[in-house]
Amino acid sequence: MNAIAAKGGLFTISGRQWLILLMVQLANMLFGMTITLANLVLPQMRGNLSATQEEISWVITLNLVATAVATPTTGWLSSRLGWRNLMFFTVLGFTVTSLLCGTANSLETLILARVAQGAFGAPIMPLGQAILLATFPKHLQPMALVMWGIGAVFGPVLGPILGSIVTEAYDWRAAFFMIIPPGICALVCIWFALSDHTERGAVKFDWIGFFALSVAMAAAQLILDRGHRLDWFDSTEIMLFAFIGALALWIFVVHCLTVPEPFLDPRLLLDRNFAIGVLLAFIMGMLNFVSIVLFPTLFHDLRGYPDNAIAMLIAARGVGNWTAFLFIAQLTRVAPRLAIVVGMGLQAGAGFWMAQFDINLTDADVFLGNFLLGLGQSIAFTPMTVMAFSTLPPRQVTEGSAIFTLMRNFGSSLFISIAVLTVSRSTASNYSRMTELITPYNKNLANLPSQWNLESPVGLQTLSNEILRQATMIGYLNAFYLMAFVALAATPLAAFMSRIRRDP
Repeated sequence: MNAIAAKGGLFTISGRQWLILLMVQLANMLFGMTITLANLVLPQMRGNLSATQEEISWVITLNLVATAVATPTTGWLSSRLGWRNLMFFTVLGFTVTSLLCGTANSLETLILARVAQGAFGAPIMPLGQAILLATFPKHLQPMALVMWGIGAVFGPVLGPILGSIVTEAYDWRAAFFMIIPPGICALVCIWFALSDHTERGAVKFDWIGFFALSVAMAAAQLILDRGHRLDWFDSTEIMLFAFIGALALWIFVVHCLTVPEPFLDPRLLLDRNFAIGVLLAFIMGMLNFVSIVLFPTLFHDLRGYPDNAIAMLIAARGVGNWTAFLFIAQLTRVAPRLAIVVGMGLQAGAGFWMAQFDINLTDADVFLGNFLLGLGQSIAFTPMTVMAFSTLPPRQVTEGSAIFTLMRNFGSSLFISIAVLTVSRSTASNYSRMTELITPYNKNLANLPSQWNLESPVGLQTLSNEILRQATMIGYLNAFYLMAFVALAATPLAAFMSRIRRDP
């Protein structure tokens, strides 16, 4: 890049750079759309496929696990295939598996298609991020990452809005078919935008490290997903998962520390900014999707909201994301650490706000909570990313981006399982406590409404359903409290990151 472009402003960006930026945004939008689409249609899929709340959550969690497991291969694949080939075949596979999701006729088939979709989609975000960081000069990287973030946010917002329209008109399958046309557009953009990036290299791949990490992550996810139903470590299956996961993690750590070219280079974590950035990425991943998973089932099961109303309320998070884009590039240049603190604080505040809801929550309550959550995520993410990569050598950016995205996706999948588990356990325990009070000898129940008549089987069933509804709401509130405390605990980490060195 010539000196003028290196020191110039926004108007020095070349046409090819704009095309690359558009391509990355479009690919990010596709990836983000599937996340919110799948959550939007969870209630319909659950009924159509006769699945429980925990079983249908696998459609989300195993997709994120597959994404997390496949993400670290991005650096090796980009070297072996080149940027254009990798991005092209990634988006092609992602589009085809979206078609397979829409044609699935059983829960098992849908989960397999979602796992494949997650594996194909894994390189989209880290590769796009690495391409932008390598294409734009340092002083324009905050702007480029903000524009990249617009694509990442536009998908999750556009997804539920368009998805609710096609779902209402047809069924949940149409939401997945909706991915195909923009997927074809993205393929055309990729082919022309990355025409100069077809270089390949003969980089050795550490299969032992890859499989060890994959097994450890899958075991951790399965323990969290199945532990509650199988009574945790009283189950032989959970004990087996724990043993295999611990052994795989031990093999991965020892292997990475003893081989000359490990799957993930532990020396990257010696960079303080990158190490703290990875931890923050893991925590922000924990907070990223959990509200999108919880709200559709809360609205559908407890409030009876239609899908289009659910979509509009979830899209409030996107309004918060877009609001942050108006000033986050400038704030990142001036006070990046302050921006991270403010962003994490807003996410904690959103969690505490949502934890104050009751069964009669209003649209305005939900809109404000999701708006604050989206605003905080966008304010924290861009400066955190810029600071994390500011001290890495250019040759390590692609591998670092893969680790960064890996931890973010793995944090998402783990915390979704933890949040669903919190809702499930809280619901059961609170239902048990409240039903203990329903006896003919409780004088406080003397003047119950007629539909809750304790002497009628129908009345008892109606009262039981209402108690279950209230107990479930308490479960959701506990999950929101958990979100808030996680965000609050992570807020001080920004103070330990080093200042960004400014270009002369």
